[in-house]
Amino acid sequence: MAIRQIVFLPDPVLRRKAHKVTNFDSDLQVLIDDMVDTLRDAPGVGLAAPQVGVSQRVVVIEYQEDEEDDDSPKKLYVIVNPEIIQTSEETEMGIEGCLSIPELVGEVERHLAITVKALNRRGQPVKYKVSGWLARIFQHEIDHLDGVMYTDRATRVWKPREGEEAPVD
Repeated sequence: MAIRQIVFLPDPVLRRKAHKVTNFDSDLQVLIDDMVDTLRDAPGVGLAAPQVGVSQRVVVIEYQEDEEDDDSPKKLYVIVNPEIIQTSEETEMGIEGCLSIPELVGEVERHLAITVKALNRRGQPVKYKVSGWLARIFQHEIDHLDGVMYTDRATRVWKPREGEEAPVD
């Protein structure tokens, strides 16, 4: 396992539609493990393979349900070839940041709840119904797989003031 270099805009890999994963081989397992290590080192809450220069439809998300309780466990999601199959009509504006666009944040409208079908790291089907902040993370990361950056969807983008904490994918 290794920490990989995160790529930044304007790297073209971030703007390409990532390739569907067809081989669940040892190379994929190494990529996933490296992505988890890279995500934790960054630190962030989500990372898509294009952000480490790999044009494959792979996302890792590590989310702590209770952010108030530092001891609450984090849940790791590994999703391969994800598809959003259902969205709530209700949307919400929220502030997002991105490991591939450091020093900027933006206000983005996202669905409050979504259902995602994907494959796990072994190629077995999984389905997640997520809402709130976790749904925002899933949508942000799946956008990366289609070459879409949060700044493309943002109503405004700005550099946070010193001391102002920005959420990062």
